[in-house]
Amino acid sequence: MTTADSRASAPGSAEPVVPTAAGTVRGRREGGLAVFRGVPFAEPPVGDARFAAPRPVRAWDGTRDAFAFGPPPPQEAGIQGRAAALLDAPTGDDWLTVNVWTPDPDPVARRPVMVWIYGGAYKLGHSGSPGYDARRIARDGDVVVVTLNYRVGIEGFARVDGAPANRGLLDQVAALEWVRENITAFGGDPGRVTVFGESAGAGSVASLLAMPSASGLFRRAIAQSVPGTYFSDELAKDIAGAIAAEAGLRPTAADLSTVDPRQLPAAGEALAATMRQYEDRWGSVVHTLTPFSPVVDGEVLPTTPWQALAAGTARDVELIVGHNREEFRLFVLLAGQLGKITDGEARAALRRFGPGPDAEQAYRTGFPDASPGELYERVMSDWLFHMPSLHLAEAQLTGGGRAHVYELTWPAPGNGGVLGACHGLDIPLLFGTFDADLGSLLFAGAEPSPEAKALSSRFRASWTAFARTGDPGWPTYDTERRLVQVLDADPEVIPYPEETSRRLWEGHTFPALPLIQ
Repeated sequence: MTTADSRASAPGSAEPVVPTAAGTVRGRREGGLAVFRGVPFAEPPVGDARFAAPRPVRAWDGTRDAFAFGPPPPQEAGIQGRAAALLDAPTGDDWLTVNVWTPDPDPVARRPVMVWIYGGAYKLGHSGSPGYDARRIARDGDVVVVTLNYRVGIEGFARVDGAPANRGLLDQVAALEWVRENITAFGGDPGRVTVFGESAGAGSVASLLAMPSASGLFRRAIAQSVPGTYFSDELAKDIAGAIAAEAGLRPTAADLSTVDPRQLPAAGEALAATMRQYEDRWGSVVHTLTPFSPVVDGEVLPTTPWQALAAGTARDVELIVGHNREEFRLFVLLAGQLGKITDGEARAALRRFGPGPDAEQAYRTGFPDASPGELYERVMSDWLFHMPSLHLAEAQLTGGGRAHVYELTWPAPGNGGVLGACHGLDIPLLFGTFDADLGSLLFAGAEPSPEAKALSSRFRASWTAFARTGDPGWPTYDTERRLVQVLDADPEVIPYPEETSRRLWEGHTFPALPLIQ
């Protein structure tokens, strides 16, 4: 390390240097942007900090090179795309880092700031994944983009004795506090922060809206495909006990700390493979991809996001929330079930996940021409993503706030187009990363069409306009007209397209999932 001037470097210099509260960092100039990678926002959560709330990062002397992403948090191998990305990732314990893309690290610039929270079923994810390369968002929108790491899986979400709940969410709060304290030096405005995320990242955004510790840390929020799964404290503790048992341990921070954090995810993987045996205790959770979710513990997360927003907790935060039309089809394909769902499997899903005791008949009446596969996908998409997302917008309205709603209907071109507008398609469209991570599956390595590029540009223009002004370019949602932005080759604003499902789920609440006694 070398000592550097305490001021941000002049625009156009070869290596931008920026002061932070903990010490000076040196980034790189890339494509007209200044990029800083792997900047720590908290101490490594190992040793006596294991399973603890994030602790402030210690100051360093001189200038720290911020050229490489920090290591990913310990996690399972994951679905297609993630395992390969992790093979090339750095190693070490400094998991809690942020990355910054800025047009100009000038403290007087005061550009809008967008903070990305990755998804991955609360058990996977890494801000250094190629699919989250934020240069196009920062450059096209003239905004500062921050991406962050947070603890996932057992380290971040298992409800263990001797540790705070929702440590992964607390990591996100710590990163937002870092943004508040430091982003001005990178050219950002700490008073215009937008958090945005997809899937578990959207569930995290929804959680942040409900968390007292996150209040005031952001002004706007974008939640892309919000999952409806939040755990009660009792359920989360029971699941944690089963995970710890897979490793021959008790569900305590002291016991779990005796296992290397990189080895512990194997216990979660072992449980996921046998979760069906717990159906009489855990209910619908055993039919999901993960034994982890945010925990409504009454303290870190006092209530579900729907309850919090309806009570007005986030009425001053402007919100975009939406989903993709064929959300669940990706999971059907990855499970090798596409085109193979039987009527019996559809019937079981309708009864298990549909709203109310008459859900099967209601769905068959509402969608009389649907095949078993279509009914299966429909109820799974509605239960897991569609209705939680829509109801979050409606809860925001109930609480006196504003929300903009969208639905992505443009079909992914990969795999012969059979995937439709499936889960995760919004990520490569938003970031323009068509050949990385999930984008390589959904676009099958093909050169994106002019249509895809145009929609990708529209995504970024709408998201960054919202970050700048609070207006993404379409009307706010209300319960009379129910206008939403449909994102397709020819985008249009129309009444909510999934009206049949909306009516089926009208009045349904999304409580914390209980432990079945």
